[in-house]
Amino acid sequence: MTRTWQITTVTDAARARIATARLAAAYGVPTLERTRLATSLSAHLRQCLTKGGTWCVALEVVPPAAASGLLHATVTPVPETNAEGEPPWRMTVSCPDAAGTADGEVPDDPAALAEALLGADEDTALTLEKLAEQEELVAFHREELHQTNQGVVALHAELDAAGRAQREAFAAERKARTEAENARRRLTFLADASAVLTASLNHDEIVRRLPDLLVPRYAAAVDVWLFDHEDDRRRTAPHPAAAVLAARTGRPQYAADHPGGLPGVTDQPPSALDPTRPLLCIPLPTRRAPLGVLTLSPPGERWDPDDAVMLIELTRRASIAIDNARRFEHNRDIAETLQRALLTDLPTTPGLRLAARYLPATHGLNIGGDWYDAFRQPDGSLITVIGDVTGHGLHAAVMMSQLRTALRAYAVDGGSPGQLLTRLHVFLHHLQPDLYATAVIARFRPDDPTVTWAAAGHPPPVLRMADGRVHTLDAKPGAMLGIPLRQEIGDHTVRLSPGSTLALYTDGLVERRAQGIDPGIERLAAALGAFDSAQLDADLDGSADRLLDPLLSDSERDDDVCLLLCHIDSTAQPATSRPPARSDGLRL
Repeated sequence: MTRTWQITTVTDAARARIATARLAAAYGVPTLERTRLATSLSAHLRQCLTKGGTWCVALEVVPPAAASGLLHATVTPVPETNAEGEPPWRMTVSCPDAAGTADGEVPDDPAALAEALLGADEDTALTLEKLAEQEELVAFHREELHQTNQGVVALHAELDAAGRAQREAFAAERKARTEAENARRRLTFLADASAVLTASLNHDEIVRRLPDLLVPRYAAAVDVWLFDHEDDRRRTAPHPAAAVLAARTGRPQYAADHPGGLPGVTDQPPSALDPTRPLLCIPLPTRRAPLGVLTLSPPGERWDPDDAVMLIELTRRASIAIDNARRFEHNRDIAETLQRALLTDLPTTPGLRLAARYLPATHGLNIGGDWYDAFRQPDGSLITVIGDVTGHGLHAAVMMSQLRTALRAYAVDGGSPGQLLTRLHVFLHHLQPDLYATAVIARFRPDDPTVTWAAAGHPPPVLRMADGRVHTLDAKPGAMLGIPLRQEIGDHTVRLSPGSTLALYTDGLVERRAQGIDPGIERLAAALGAFDSAQLDADLDGSADRLLDPLLSDSERDDDVCLLLCHIDSTAQPATSRPPARSDGLRL
């Protein structure tokens, strides 16, 4: 169905608007859509009247194809009265009741127009009411949105604060991890460097190692000033004022043109010797007085305070290592001097040759209680002895010298080797109850083809006969000297012949921790049996060296070695003035 109206005047426009509203209501167009259609049509018709001419309003209802139909409103110019080219105005609304019928005619009398106008106001009132409801709804949603926005803003603020707190926590964790790693690195370096410094007992070597440990990681340059150990060149070399002050006060000093901020360190002006270079001067402390001063220059512009604390601690440990090394060297020099002084020259006896060797341990204090001696008794017999005091160091060397002196004193009164060892046993037990010793004494008499010997806890002598056979004199020995036990040490006698050689030795020659002592004694016997009498007659000293070489092939020994060879010349005439003596304690 289609309705049309010709619009020329305002009355025509009002009549068309009213008819449109009534038809839209009749076809079930909702109030809001109906009001929108009427209002839009009125506004366009007002524009058309302003332009002038005749306009055609057409309403077309399209029946519903499915749920609802459509109402098309069109305003077009009449070609005879309007300029061509004016575009038509169109608007379409849905109408649920498009199948119904309605009369869109509006009478011309004022009462009908007034009624239509009032009806239009009712639609407008309904629209405004809807609008008010929507405004209230919009205001409600606006307030809700505002509250939501406030919550979102607050949430964003909380998230931002949480993010900042998390970033700060991560930064603190990274800082703590870095500090922990740096502390671990410093402790590891301090432990490793301390192990290197304390591994040596040579104070010159410790001083040489310090720069290698510190440069370039913790210092660009290192100078070690030892007060009583300077060569001629460095005696005249000036030292920084901060180093001198550190030596006087015993407190670390920092000399630079800026404060160091180092804990436990006093700031000083820059050194006149090198004003551009900061210096950290750390005394080398001991219990009595500083040994010297360690002067360092930083690897960069300045030191980290924690690095400075570590350097001060390392210097303290280096000072202890140097002081210990000096004490060790001092005691070693005293003991070696004492020990060498006690190893006197061997006496010469017709028909009897003596050769002795003493070798200190290859590591440790290099001194011990091993000793050998040979001297004459008043009756003309020759006493040869070799012994070993337990322990090492100065104390063992002093006790060895006392035993040696006591033995010589007891031998003046005569007595057999067993009697001399018995007296030494009593002497040592009363002199030093917690110290023990072992010894072997052999006595050679002029014109006597026998040797009398006695042992106290010592490895057995080894005898090489003139025909090359080798015997181990393992007759029952006495116990160690000095043990809390009363004992009478017995004598043993062995017949000798020209060309025979008796070897006395200490356990350092034959004993090895991994093998024990018996294999070493067997090696000694085999080595001694490899010589012939002519070699021993011609060069007993050289034979002693050649005997030691295969037995001391070890690169290191942890005990001293003492060897005493007693050789009867092959050209010596056998004695006949005495009856043959018995031989006991022989083991091939």
